[in-house]
Amino acid sequence: MDANILVVDDDVVLCNLLDRYLTASGYSVKTATNGEEMYRRIKQQQPDLIILDLKLPDSHGLELARELRKVSDVGIIILTGNNDAVDKVVGLEIGADDYISKPFNERELLARVRSILRRISLDEAKDDSEAKTTARFADWILDLIAHELTNSSGHNVDLTSYEFQLLSTFVTHANRVLTRDQIMENITGRDWNPTDRSVDVLVGKLRKKIEKDPHNPLLIKTVRGAGYKFTVTVTYNQ
Repeated sequence: MDANILVVDDDVVLCNLLDRYLTASGYSVKTATNGEEMYRRIKQQQPDLIILDLKLPDSHGLELARELRKVSDVGIIILTGNNDAVDKVVGLEIGADDYISKPFNERELLARVRSILRRISLDEAKDDSEAKTTARFADWILDLIAHELTNSSGHNVDLTSYEFQLLSTFVTHANRVLTRDQIMENITGRDWNPTDRSVDVLVGKLRKKIEKDPHNPLLIKTVRGAGYKFTVTVTYNQ
């Protein structure tokens, strides 16, 4: 997974527990027991995600989160034994990505860690493609600024807002397996139900517009048990 996680908590036993558990899950983990040590670790490790306790010996976690968010997009999970709703709201308002109370289920924490790191990975991929305005793949040209899809003959294909967002998500993550959750995270303006098949329906509609044979797709492949993969080379014009 190649992601760096920093656990900041004055409970050494908890730090060691999370270190072992997250390391076994494939992450590189460092720990710190106070704010000063946290900053030293950040300089050494440049973490992708920080699991941050609210009550530390030398500082308050909310203030640390606020200062971190001013200078970094690092993922932040606030971890605390305090169930105060005010702290939770303040933490999320200042830019924390999630909030979990002690005691917690290790699998639940791992699921939240994975979700945030997945979002960060997708955001970074979007940033990398921001300067790219036109994507070419197979017989298609997608204008990422004008939201227009044309074939090599210049014929324009009308896409709905959701179809364009889906196609641009595939294009900017070509040859990577995207889960349904990842796809849902990248399509805005719509309420998704993770238990329904809305993503599959939307993929089916897009296939009808860009595949020569929608029943035997060559561009958008289904990866059984995982999601979808855009299996085509994409090139860009600036």
